[in-house]
This record gives sequence, structure tokens and C-alpha cells, in this order.
Amino acid sequence: MQLLSAWREKLSVEYVKMELMKTAIGNRDTFLAQLDPRILIIWYLAVSIVPWFTFNEWILFTLVVFTSILAIISKVSPLILGLLSFGVVSEIGWITVVVLFFGGDITAFLALLTFTMKITIMSIASIAVFASMDPEKLSDALISFGVPAQFGFGVSYGYRMLPILLDEYQHIFQSFLMRGKGPEKKGVLGWRMAVYYGKIMVLAFYPMILNVAKRTRTTVEALEVRGFPYSLHSKEAKKQKLSYMKVGAGDLVFLGGTMCFLLMIFSGIPYFTA
Repeated sequence: MQLLSAWREKLSVEYVKMELMKTAIGNRDTFLAQLDPRILIIWYLAVSIVPWFTFNEWILFTLVVFTSILAIISKVSPLILGLLSFGVVSEIGWITVVVLFFGGDITAFLALLTFTMKITIMSIASIAVFASMDPEKLSDALISFGVPAQFGFGVSYGYRMLPILLDEYQHIFQSFLMRGKGPEKKGVLGWRMAVYYGKIMVLAFYPMILNVAKRTRTTVEALEVRGFPYSLHSKEAKKQKLSYMKVGAGDLVFLGGTMCFLLMIFSGIPYFTA
């Protein structure tokens, strides 16, 4: 019972909200958080693109381990890692079912498993990198690469809105529960309660969308008053905004070490040969 209570506490809405908030804000105490955001984006693109040039299971498995270690070092939320692990395990389960019941063989299983590992590498690398960057750094890195400032601000604003949206949805959902009346009989296995909660979950989205529209309008008006549109097109403002980003020796060592590691596992070492 104590174990069930502990799991129930960890899977509460408040716990999910706090974990999403930590992920959206970014963990600034990790190794990756100290690196230049532009280097992190380049690293992410390299690690995400390279797996698609090979079908060697050992190379892909090595990359999965490599990105997983970085995700652990980056102190990624256990909730995010748990959801990702559940997705990977369930995907492998479905692959096994498809191969067994639709006349497949080990070749078909390995082909589907290879594709799953490639997606897994991209997913782990993304959560390791973007969980280590706060929205402002990500936005500034995109702007420094020539991305329109409106898009960069939209990414930053979207990150900031995620915890707020979850908090807003929780309040609306609880208000529906307090003002509504649940079914008097739960039914077999509580199916009536499940239908009742599902209906409330759908209805709670409508007022949340309205509240988001109001918040967005208020934000736009506040930005216009403070001269935000001018800063989007001013070279001086852009230069001053991005002046803090500098590529140091640690950034080059990290990026160069990763590139050497990728070249090593692709260079024909007997353990990794196809």
C-alpha cells in the first residue's frame, strides 16, 4: 500500500506540472547548460542526422547508449525519461507482435528495430539538449543562425506557456469537478466514472483556449508598448542581445570530441563493422 501511495503521489498532476516546468525553464546546473547554445544545436543536428546514414545495429546501439549517458548527465526529468522508455518498449513490443503474427522473420524484425533506434537517438538527444537550455538561449541561438526574430520569440514564448497552460487546465478541470455531479453508480470497473472524467477533460479545453487567447493578446499589447517590433528589425538591438554568446574552448572540445567519436565508430573498427 505504501508503494502504491508513493507512485500515486509521484504521478499526481502537481508533480507532472513541476516536471514540465523544470523542463521548459531548463536546468542550468548541468554540463550541457554551460555550453554555447549554438554549439548544442549543431551537436544535436549532427547526432540526429548521422544515424540515418547507417543500418548497422551495433553503431545505432552505441549511439543510443551515448545519448542516454548525456541525458542522465543533463539531469533530464525522470517523468520525460520514463515516458520515452515506455514508448520505446511498447514500440519494440508492437514490432514483435507484427513479426510473429504477420509472417515476418528476423530480417523484418531487425529492419523495424533499426528504425526504432534511429528515432530513439533523435528523441534522447533532443531532450538532453533542450532540457539544458532555457527558452531565451534557444531563441537567441536560432536568431544568431539567421532565423527570423518572430520565429525565435515564438519558440521562447511557447516554452514559457507550457507550464501556464497545464496550470490553467488543472484549475478548470478542478472547477468542473467541484461544480458538476458525478454518476451515482460507478459501473463495472468504474466505466461510468471513466466516461465522466473523459467528458470533463474534453470540456475543459474550450475555456482554456479562450484564456490562452486572452493571455496572448495581453502579451502582444505589452510587447508593442515596450517597442518590441523595433527590436526585431534593429541590427544594433540584435547585436546587443546576442553579445553574451561566445564559443569557448570547452565548446570546441565537446563538439570536436563528439565528431571524433562518430568518426571512430564509422571508421571500420572490427566491432562495429556490418
